[in-house]
Amino acid sequence: MALHWQPFESFEDIERIKKRSQEVPCLIFKHSDRCNISAIAQYRLEDDWDFGPGEMEAYFLDVLKFRPVSLKVAETFQVHHESPQVLLIMDGACIYDASHLDITLAELREGLTA
Repeated sequence: MALHWQPFESFEDIERIKKRSQEVPCLIFKHSDRCNISAIAQYRLEDDWDFGPGEMEAYFLDVLKFRPVSLKVAETFQVHHESPQVLLIMDGACIYDASHLDITLAELREGLTA
């Protein structure tokens, strides 16, 4: 299955994702295009992605372009700000987060069932 990133660029997107997560799990990927580890994490997510339509939605947040939004995400979901980082959002709350090379699809699946 192909991973289709949805853009995440504004404070309003935080509330939109919280609301959407009431219906479907939402993944936020905080990424820096200046970081090799971030590129590796992105590649691994895209290469291993096997979620079907309606199983999970993926949102891409460029932490360099949208730094204030990225910091607000950390505050809103009560996680330490890192990059790269994934946050798994369900029912309006972060149920799982990982950073750097701990970002794997297997871990995301475990986060869904925890």
